[in-house]
Amino acid sequence: MWLFNSSIGRKVVMSVTGVALVLFLTFHLSMNIVALFSGKAYNAICEFLGANWYALVGTLVLAALMVIHIVYAFILTIQNRRARGNERYAITTRPKKVEWASQNMLVLGLIILLGFILHLFNFWYNMMFAELTGRVAMYFPTDGFSYIIETFSNPVFVVLYIIWIVAIWFHLSHGFWSAMQTFGWNGKIWFCRWKVIGLIYTTLLMLGFLVVVLAFAFGCAPSLYC
Repeated sequence: MWLFNSSIGRKVVMSVTGVALVLFLTFHLSMNIVALFSGKAYNAICEFLGANWYALVGTLVLAALMVIHIVYAFILTIQNRRARGNERYAITTRPKKVEWASQNMLVLGLIILLGFILHLFNFWYNMMFAELTGRVAMYFPTDGFSYIIETFSNPVFVVLYIIWIVAIWFHLSHGFWSAMQTFGWNGKIWFCRWKVIGLIYTTLLMLGFLVVVLAFAFGCAPSLYC
């Protein structure tokens, strides 16, 4: 019950679910990198996952992590606003040591949520959901490569995905070291180290996603010519 009723407990839950989601993003990027070089290999992965029981369990776990992370984010935001009371209206400038991402985590979270819904519509709805329900879609449910080409041939989707990726980067660049701080790994030396490690890791992670989007948007992905 401590995890649910105390401020520190909520932060721990936020951190744990956040780290789990980062690990999922890492796995997801590894799949996307495969799509850069081989559409056939990417579709083989999609078929392996498909609507199998383990993929369904993974999807439910991911959905639960997202819901918990979002709900706790709102709870902590409301809690922090109440704690500050009217003082927040008296502040007209951002404190020097407070990052922009730290003060705008809720806005970034909303952008990420909207981007996630768009991503579900473009891929999960046309793939796993279509396979489960027998719904007729534009391509075969395991033909994820065709959905990637179709999605990123649309300039509007390309721009929206770029905004989404940038928002995730800002969110993670703060959230990564904040999670380490919550876990108690915030000594003088390691605090700075975790900030650097988090910045490098999240930057490489989101650059990977950005490269995939742009490679397909401009038609220069090697897999398109295999």
